[in-house]
Amino acid sequence: MARRVFFSFKYEDVSRAMVVRNSWVTQGKEAAGFIDAADFEKIKQQGDTAIKKWIDKQLEGTSVTVVLVGEKTCNSRWIKYEIEKSIEKGNGLLGIDISKIKDLQGKTSERCDQIPKEYAFYLWNKEKGYQNMGEWIEKAAQDAER
Repeated sequence: MARRVFFSFKYEDVSRAMVVRNSWVTQGKEAAGFIDAADFEKIKQQGDTAIKKWIDKQLEGTSVTVVLVGEKTCNSRWIKYEIEKSIEKGNGLLGIDISKIKDLQGKTSERCDQIPKEYAFYLWNKEKGYQNMGEWIEKAAQDAER
């Protein structure tokens, strides 16, 4: 079954998030939750209601939410909102540590914590995310009966 997946991440981690997203898309899968920085700034200027509407729209038609966890992910109110909405709609949920993926400057970072709590959590580099993410996503979907 083809899965449409919502990727939740803090924009500071966009280059790391793109590594994960691109590995999903190059395998012929569909991803949601990615937006150009300029477009996001336009939405931000419209206020919190506009941001929530955008997130809600991106979650439509998805069956799994993948939280890409970097250094500042845990403090993001929008990540928290995306997790809450994903749980509300019954999406499968999992976290992936992306802090050890090198950014555009070749640097890694620390991970803030293991979120979302009480859901499967994986280490992209150590657990061969490129090869295994499809299985992780499928397991999250099955756990949520999606």
